[in-house]
Amino acid sequence: MILSGLEIKKQIEAGNIYIDDFSDRQLGPNSYNLRLHNELLVYTDGVLDMKHPNETRRILIPEEGLILVPGTLYLARTVERTATDKYIPMIEGRSSVGRLGISTHASAGFGDIGFNGTWTFQLQVTHPIRVYPFVEIAHIYFHTIEGEFIKYKSKKYQGRTEICPSLLYKDFEVSEGFPLVQTTIPVEVFI
Repeated sequence: MILSGLEIKKQIEAGNIYIDDFSDRQLGPNSYNLRLHNELLVYTDGVLDMKHPNETRRILIPEEGLILVPGTLYLARTVERTATDKYIPMIEGRSSVGRLGISTHASAGFGDIGFNGTWTFQLQVTHPIRVYPFVEIAHIYFHTIEGEFIKYKSKKYQGRTEICPSLLYKDFEVSEGFPLVQTTIPVEVFI
């Protein structure tokens, strides 16, 4: 079940949801609007590698805006830090933003109970567009959960307040003395 906007506010007041600088103006019928911070990261490597850290470059979005172009992945973050130990947080781009050809996340709109931090966006555009800092770009909404659960405890992303590039390479590192299992699958070549 998704919480209504009024229930989100009630759960914030009860201490079950935390949103930095909460404002009634950003509260919707069943979500809360999140703002785009004024900085971006772009990868500088020509080919990204899952097994290794990838270099990035920082770009500031000035007050007069910045033109984003197709074919570039822009990492961004929310202004707001959020946290909840009781609900499943989810983010989606605002429909007005989507109608301008901006995708706010490639596949990372699903959060975990216990996550505490800012949200990293993977911005992509279908047409050159000027974006501005602190615009309300996405919604966060909250689902209830049934059954016992384990809270999110990832050391990769928990507690971060800066834009965070992919840390997938850490999954390939040795964990607690056990290497990541690698499987070789025979491949048939058809000619």
